[in-house]
Amino acid sequence: MSRLDSVIRRLEAQRRALDWATADVAARPGLVLELGLGNGRTYDHLRERLPGREIAVFERTPAAHPDCMPPAHLLEIGDLRDTLPAFAARRPHEAVLVHCDLGTGEAGANAAFAATLSRLLPPLLAPHAVVLSDQALSLGVPDIASALGLPERRYFVYRVG
Repeated sequence: MSRLDSVIRRLEAQRRALDWATADVAARPGLVLELGLGNGRTYDHLRERLPGREIAVFERTPAAHPDCMPPAHLLEIGDLRDTLPAFAARRPHEAVLVHCDLGTGEAGANAAFAATLSRLLPPLLAPHAVVLSDQALSLGVPDIASALGLPERRYFVYRVG
């Protein structure tokens, strides 16, 4: 498969997962977390699918398109290993949806960071929270992406608690 076909397949899986998850949590109160702002495409998609919903964004060095920057009070700047625990102390168990798009393309680095995220996320999650990720996480529940018709190991979907 060409790299172009691979990225198209990933983006299609990401959009399908985001659309399913936003429909799933739309009627439930709670916070949405976007881990990794990048250029702001998925943040913009979440805003569109969940209008009026509070979306907290975590990014080491924000550089998104100006139209896709979150309000300052919802932007957590810094290393996730620092910002997620601090945020969890302030807002424990409020997140009904977490979207993680943090892969680097390096398998070893991705696996190490996924292990870290797997430890940091539980204090943030509300009951029955949905976690979407570009990397496999260990959250104590199975990946349900195949039930959504997503290609195997292309995007990961978890319902926690």
